Amino acid sequence: MTMKVISTEKAPGAIGPYSQGYEAGGFIYTSGQIPIDPSTGAIPEGITAQAEQSCKNIGAILEAAESDFKNVIKTTCFLANMSDFAAFNEVYAKFFVSKPARSCVAVKELPRGVLCEVEAIALA
Repeated sequence: MTMKVISTEKAPGAIGPYSQGYEAGGFIYTSGQIPIDPSTGAIPEGITAQAEQSCKNIGAILEAAESDFKNVIKTTCFLANMSDFAAFNEVYAKFFVSKPARSCVAVKELPRGVLCEVEAIALA
């Protein structure tokens, strides 16, 4: 099986020893995307803006792999506070219109103090 690293300047660079994504075995695996604007390095305020930026970052990685949101089959979402669940879902639903399988959990803390992180698995 061949593996291909996915990399794009349209999503934030890794802030640790990992890749933005990989394509292997007909699937695309993205690393978790936090809401960093890749052009400025800024993190927007509030769950709505952060969810949107995290989803845009996933979209950029999918695009770099010549795929898109309609090919996503599974996501994992991390929230710093489960009280943001409804607001997060409103934004998430605009991007993941095919309603992929999903896990969404609250975690104690996320990198850089952000409110959400999203990762995805898609068909290549």
